[in-house]
Amino acid sequence: MPQTDRERWNARYGAEGAPSAPCAFLAGLEGVLPGRGRALDVAGGAGRNALWLARRGLAVTLADVSDVALHLASRAAGEAGLPLDTVRTDLEAEPLPAGPWDLVLCTYFLHRPLFAAFPSALAPGGWLLFAHATRRNLEVHARPGPDRVLEDGELGSLVRGLYVVRLEEGWFEEGRHEARLVARRAAG
Repeated sequence: MPQTDRERWNARYGAEGAPSAPCAFLAGLEGVLPGRGRALDVAGGAGRNALWLARRGLAVTLADVSDVALHLASRAAGEAGLPLDTVRTDLEAEPLPAGPWDLVLCTYFLHRPLFAAFPSALAPGGWLLFAHATRRNLEVHARPGPDRVLEDGELGSLVRGLYVVRLEEGWFEEGRHEARLVARRAAG
């Protein structure tokens, strides 16, 4: 990611401030997800989802390109007494942080080559949670732009080597048209 993109994300997170509540997709899976193990929040920004996972008892690593976002997440974790590891990384140019991970969460970040890396990053029985806007979302929202959305119906074709538990697409509670995936790596 060019430095100008890092600066753009730093400016955005600097203006937004502290992390908010977790995304509705993640919160809606509360009764299904593990309460311990290692979790990776891919491009997790200021940590709203990472902090929620840490409160559940997971050892969370938050990976993001923005220094400001990682600082906000670390500060919020410290104030809440939650452990949180952070890694500044450009996931469009660098590999995922080393696993294995019991849970990998990727919300609102799309870099299609990551789908090839997800299965080997997961521990046996590990979970992949993914949610992102589709082209239909552009009917209502300008962001993410046309070059940063999933094609309608595309998400299922990106998943290889994992068992799909749930795959859905539509207008969801946060007002976006999204594709959402819950998948697992085989336990053995």
